[in-house]
Amino acid sequence: MTTAYKNLPPDDIDPSKQMYDTALGRSPGLGRMRGRRVLVVGAGQREVADEHPPIGNGRAISRLLGREGAQLVCLDSSKAAAERVTREIEAEGGKAFSMVADVSNVSAITPIVERSAELLGGLDGLVLNVGIASATLTDITSDNWDQVFAVNVRSHMWFAKAALEIMEPGSSIILISSRAGMRPGSRMPAYEASKAAQYQLARTIALEGEPRAIRCNCVVVGPIDTPMGRDEARKRPNRASSVAFGRQGTAWEIAYPVMFLLSREASYINAQCLVVDGGQFYGVARAK
Repeated sequence: MTTAYKNLPPDDIDPSKQMYDTALGRSPGLGRMRGRRVLVVGAGQREVADEHPPIGNGRAISRLLGREGAQLVCLDSSKAAAERVTREIEAEGGKAFSMVADVSNVSAITPIVERSAELLGGLDGLVLNVGIASATLTDITSDNWDQVFAVNVRSHMWFAKAALEIMEPGSSIILISSRAGMRPGSRMPAYEASKAAQYQLARTIALEGEPRAIRCNCVVVGPIDTPMGRDEARKRPNRASSVAFGRQGTAWEIAYPVMFLLSREASYINAQCLVVDGGQFYGVARAK
């Protein structure tokens, strides 16, 4: 059991339940993405002041895809973060390129997609993981609202628009969203509204991609021990108390569903929103 989970659940819950090697990022690659060419937008993660820092969703997704044989372009707003995950992929024998961009700049998006396809010799996978939080209803400004939607929704639409023009049949697009879009709770209206918008955007992209045999699905993230998730856990120590397993998830537990939806194994799954939250939203609460 890792330190990240020792103090989160109540004393009568064993957080090691359901904690397999895959959940900890320790499983070897099986070649499930061999030959695939994927652009991951939001592939890095911010630095955190923590004795045992968790891995973020984008970094775990990128590392898993690389471990499973995909070639990657790892895009992030931070050069250091993009280069870090690229080095980690290469250290495990994978192939990856780093790229830096501000995704709120619409004019940069099509060149990014085109350059990614050039570097990889084509493009058949796109993961849209980038996202930012917002202020409370009391503190929010119009600029903050617009910035959140520019990053969390508009950039996703433009990346998908550009990718649909060049992706090959059988390609797959994944939007990483949040359960915050299903019901209020974060007290960040722009964030919650933008995450809800991603659900419908994914369905719209799926409809546009269907004639070209390009799928699009959305992964809806619950309480996960990422840098952002850990910030929330500090504010709300009982954040995962209503989850059946009595713990937050790990970013690797997001990465595996993303890989599945990208893979040929999910060839008949389209326009879906897969909620990965331990059953919390649907009322699968731990036994008292």
